[in-house]
Amino acid sequence: MKDRLRGAMGTPHTVRHSLTILGLLVVAAELLLVLTDGPVAAATGLALITVAALFIGRYLGGAGAHDSGHRGSVRLLGSRAPALGDWPRVVRKALGEDGAIHFAVTLRPQLQRLFAARLAERHGVLLHHRPDRAGAIVGPELWPWIDPRGTPPQSAIPEPVLRALLDRLETL
Repeated sequence: MKDRLRGAMGTPHTVRHSLTILGLLVVAAELLLVLTDGPVAAATGLALITVAALFIGRYLGGAGAHDSGHRGSVRLLGSRAPALGDWPRVVRKALGEDGAIHFAVTLRPQLQRLFAARLAERHGVLLHHRPDRAGAIVGPELWPWIDPRGTPPQSAIPEPVLRALLDRLETL
């Protein structure tokens, strides 16, 4: 009898076992509400249990995982996923007269974020934690331009190098 009950509830310390125990507790709580306070209290309790179950299911499903701080997830990027909304302006300024300053302050960090996202997504490599591995994937001719540990080969980025970096980003 004990083995049959254990088989129905799952092995202790498993998710199935925990959910079975939780389900039994919910049913017992609802029965107590019906017996002690009536159907209105039972309906209210059922509504609260449903809302709690939906929030827990949403949390476990990962709906709040994107940079919310509520889950203990691995942070691949320091902030939200990089976007290219103002990319034409960024490139124009980086290739313009004050390109060295704009490259150092804006373009290079954005390129690093884009490469970090692509390397993490497609290769499982964290740019800042495993720069040697990331450099091997990006390639030795382009890596110095985005290497977070060092300075770029030149203060301003030449247009052919920027094109090569963007082409490499697409092929990663």
